[in-house]
Amino acid sequence: MITEEVSQYLATLKRSSYILFGIEAHVCVQQTALDLLEEGHDVHIIVDGVSSQQPIDRQVALSRMSQAGAYLTTAQSAAFMLMQTADHPNFKAVSKLTVEHMKKPNEFNDA
Repeated sequence: MITEEVSQYLATLKRSSYILFGIEAHVCVQQTALDLLEEGHDVHIIVDGVSSQQPIDRQVALSRMSQAGAYLTTAQSAAFMLMQTADHPNFKAVSKLTVEHMKKPNEFNDA
């Protein structure tokens, strides 16, 4: 949920696109995403960066946010999109971190 104070602060940033991740996808993340969308912003949800206590809550929240216009993406995809090209000064470091991260087992891969 975006309070009036936060909304005013975001207006000073002059940004139109936001990346969200956090705990309780079906509460905090979803309310913030829907508020940002209502204000006309682009919203990108890092699907491997949100969670809920119950898997069904996460699934429904991701679906609802997507249907409302949020873009669903992964942390890896967002990092590379932000760098835009392999010419970015941090491209090799991020690539190395990505390879190392994918070797670690988690709920999103079979490492």
